[in-house]
Amino acid sequence: MNDIEKVFKKLNQSGKKAFIPYIMAGDPSLEATMKFVAELEEAGADIIELGVPFSDPLADGPVIQRAAERALSQGVTLKKVLTLVSAIRQSSKVPIILMTYYNPVFKYGIEVFAEDAAKAGANGVIIPDLTPDEADAYIRAARQQGVATVFLLAPTSTEGRINKAVKAATGFIYYVSITGTTGAKLLMDETMKTTLNKIRAKTSKPVAVGFGVSGPEDAKAVASTADGVIVGSAIVKLIAEGKDIKEFVKSLRDAI
Repeated sequence: MNDIEKVFKKLNQSGKKAFIPYIMAGDPSLEATMKFVAELEEAGADIIELGVPFSDPLADGPVIQRAAERALSQGVTLKKVLTLVSAIRQSSKVPIILMTYYNPVFKYGIEVFAEDAAKAGANGVIIPDLTPDEADAYIRAARQQGVATVFLLAPTSTEGRINKAVKAATGFIYYVSITGTTGAKLLMDETMKTTLNKIRAKTSKPVAVGFGVSGPEDAKAVASTADGVIVGSAIVKLIAEGKDIKEFVKSLRDAI
């Protein structure tokens, strides 16, 4: 069982939900990211999602796009992010999921990337622009290395897409709460509940919800229906403003 799956199983047994904060690696520096990871873990993060900066982040809204631009201007690359994960592993065991795009992975080499990610200590990878239909080679490589393959579903996902995603996913399923980019406003409506019920009818794998969770109230609402809550843009925005993230992150943890 992957460490991500172990976290969800342990939380489920105690009646709790997973808190999964997202930050961009290298924003404003790799050294700062090390510090933020420690703060997130101390504040109660169950899993940490670490963004890999990319020049064309189609799933990301302006807050995370600007964070990626700042990281890229610092010369941050996928390889440097993996080195960062290795450094984090010297003092932390919190499961880490990399959020990247397929272009850097393809350029790196699928098999080599999966092997290097596992060696560095990454527990899973999210590639939002890689669909299960086109991911056979990547899934094989990741599973050989014990790296979780997290796939996305959305309010617009068809029955066929849901079937493919739940079969291909390991670790958990990432449900995108809105038909938009990160940072858009959360919409808690019957569509979310209906789609989550459809997903759960097909799999016992945990489902975490992200996109649009901007504060404790949103986090609490999402936690009432999902197995995990992902918060990104709201935290990244505080980092961009040079503000302390600890109290805000603790308020999210408490709400969840």
